[in-house]
Amino acid sequence: MSIITRFKDIMSSNINALLDKAENPEKMIDQYLRNLNRDLGKVKSETASVMAEEQRSKRALNECQEEMEKMERYAVKALEAGNEDDARKFLEKKGSLGTKLSELQASYQLASSNSLQMKQMHDKLVADIGELESRRNMLKAKWSVAKTQERLNKLGSSAADSSHSISAFGRMEEKVNRALDEANAMAELNAGPKDDIADLTAKYDDAPDVEDELAALKERMKNKG
Repeated sequence: MSIITRFKDIMSSNINALLDKAENPEKMIDQYLRNLNRDLGKVKSETASVMAEEQRSKRALNECQEEMEKMERYAVKALEAGNEDDARKFLEKKGSLGTKLSELQASYQLASSNSLQMKQMHDKLVADIGELESRRNMLKAKWSVAKTQERLNKLGSSAADSSHSISAFGRMEEKVNRALDEANAMAELNAGPKDDIADLTAKYDDAPDVEDELAALKERMKNKG
């Protein structure tokens, strides 16, 4: 039956394997649920049809068996009445019904097998949908946490890069300071020896005569008096 072939993958599907392969489990589980619910509607309709066919096949088989038993009872009655020809006709009818019975038994076995497969598919779908619906919120929450952690990891990486940049800037600043110190030292060395005696004589040459200034100040004060 085409419906059985069409839904073979449903029987062999593994939810965890599908989610493991999904790049976005949150979207995957919603899409899978939509697909399953759509498939469930088809399976329910087809399952009802197959189960009805099984019941019809079973009813036809039972009717044929009852008819054969009926022909045998009439054959017995005909013999009891001394009508062997009538009994032979009833048994011939039973024999033809026997051929029909074999065909009906084969049809019923096929219908029963199809019905069993459809029931299994239906139950598998219902179980999968129930499992996914119960796990959907949990999986979405986990996915949200995972994405948040991923963003935090990226921010942490940026902070680490910033620390590296600051450290590198500090090393450059230290290098510049060292170069400046070396330049100042070199300038001091290039300036030549300092003449301390010249500075010392200049100090005394330029120094004012305090005693002379004191005498002049006294003279001005006396004149004013």
